[in-house]
Amino acid sequence: MFRHLTDPAAMTRWMGQHATLDPTPGGTFNVDINGVPVRGRYLSIDPPRRVVLTWGVAGSTDLPPGSTEVEFTLVPTSAGTRLRLVHRNLPDTQAPAHQVGWTHFLGRLVLTAAGHDPGPDQWQDDATPSRTD
Repeated sequence: MFRHLTDPAAMTRWMGQHATLDPTPGGTFNVDINGVPVRGRYLSIDPPRRVVLTWGVAGSTDLPPGSTEVEFTLVPTSAGTRLRLVHRNLPDTQAPAHQVGWTHFLGRLVLTAAGHDPGPDQWQDDATPSRTD
């Protein structure tokens, strides 16, 4: 599952249509999700256990690039891997959309990491956090 957080081709199988990723501390984390340009930097990479990155949206005053932090922690279990996601410093105005979004995309990640094709992304643009406020 770790590579799905660090490899552009693996990332876009579950989230986004384009990704430019440099999974090194300070490296680029850019993912375009249905026209929403998510921009950030990798803060910490601890293969295969943990990825921490900044997250924001280019052109947004409410959620500018790098303004929040997302931490993915991967824990091996007897059934596979448990993923813990924490999204810190998210403005109250953005929390509902991100909760829905993360639920949607993490379901796709589970399928992809298990070797299944999640199919076309049915994410609706009206639920996507907007670039402007």
